[in-house]
Amino acid sequence: MWQNQRELKVAISLLFLIPLLSGCWDSQEIEQRANVLALGVDKASEEERKKEDEISHLGKRIPIPDEEMIKVTAQIAVPGRIPLGPQQPGGSEKPVLVVEVVGHTLEDAMLNLQQEVADEIFLGHLRIIVLSEEIARHGTARFNDFLRRNPEIRRTAALVVSKESAAKYMNLDPELERIPSLYLADMVDNLSAIGKFPPSFIGLFWTIYSSKGQDPYLPYLTVIEKTTIQLNGLAYFHGDKMVGKTNPLEIGIFMAVRGVGRGGYGAFIQVPGKDESVLVRAVSRKTRTKVTLRNGKPHVSVKIQYESEIDEKESASIELSDSAILKKIETESSKSTKKAIEKLIAKTQKSKSDIFGFGEHFRAKLPHYWNRNVKTKEKWDEIYPEITFDVTVDSHIHRVGMKSK
Repeated sequence: MWQNQRELKVAISLLFLIPLLSGCWDSQEIEQRANVLALGVDKASEEERKKEDEISHLGKRIPIPDEEMIKVTAQIAVPGRIPLGPQQPGGSEKPVLVVEVVGHTLEDAMLNLQQEVADEIFLGHLRIIVLSEEIARHGTARFNDFLRRNPEIRRTAALVVSKESAAKYMNLDPELERIPSLYLADMVDNLSAIGKFPPSFIGLFWTIYSSKGQDPYLPYLTVIEKTTIQLNGLAYFHGDKMVGKTNPLEIGIFMAVRGVGRGGYGAFIQVPGKDESVLVRAVSRKTRTKVTLRNGKPHVSVKIQYESEIDEKESASIELSDSAILKKIETESSKSTKKAIEKLIAKTQKSKSDIFGFGEHFRAKLPHYWNRNVKTKEKWDEIYPEITFDVTVDSHIHRVGMKSK
């Protein structure tokens, strides 16, 4: 009897284990996939529209989307050419293939792309999506449905806006990296590590876009001398549409208001009473944002404390060992930073673009006011241009370098 029970248990255990022995019946070799590393999205020209074939629709027999046609440029990894180490002599073959297609939507363009590529398109390795400024100003909502539904697309992929056509970025040949898409993606990732831009990736963009009290933002890039890419500012949005951009130095101002602790930007400050200036660089920041109601209207108070260093002085006549001189430089630095912050907030108010997330502060800290007077994103868009604010900046210079004279 015991022997039979034991055999029964072994048989049942084997039955449960059989499904686990199925192996890789549905596996697919990486060489049999067309791994898309980067996508560039532009508005299609009249000539490019004529090249569209009837792949996802049959002429005018089935209604097609009213959206303007787009051109999608894909950068696809070539199997066997992706470098796994230092570049070897004679390795002149391009590691990526660049293909251009047009479509009425992003999914439509991807279906057209599949018609031109032998292997199955795979987006699991997609690192960056570049939107031209023209496309960003027209709106990003038309792409969100496809990107958010597709399980292959990582939420950590980078999303950026380009001054030039996005296709230009797909054909770049940077000297620091053999694979253009990896160079682009690493550049965006490293910007936050060195204090040049707040964390930015497509998942965060969607999160901010979905919030009721904040508008999204993206890095704004431009190409310098064909092979060099520059972070040229911050593209800010109203809803899903880009409505303006900052200059590069204003990115640091934005990060200060948002409470990003790590510094990374420096500015020339004129020494009071002299014609010379010094380069003051922010090392770290501490920000406190307080929201209140003044006469029933929303008011924001922003207090920022800077820890800075003097990296360079224009003239040897500036005595940095003099504490009185340093105090004057700190005061002047606080004053100029305060003006820059007020100017940037006022600029975003004109565009109804609350990239600072002040609305989220009111929603979290004054829920009774929000639930009674705001409730929706559309209502906050009307209120944001009318809010009042005051800014307090306290700059402290704690290092002047190894040489003070």
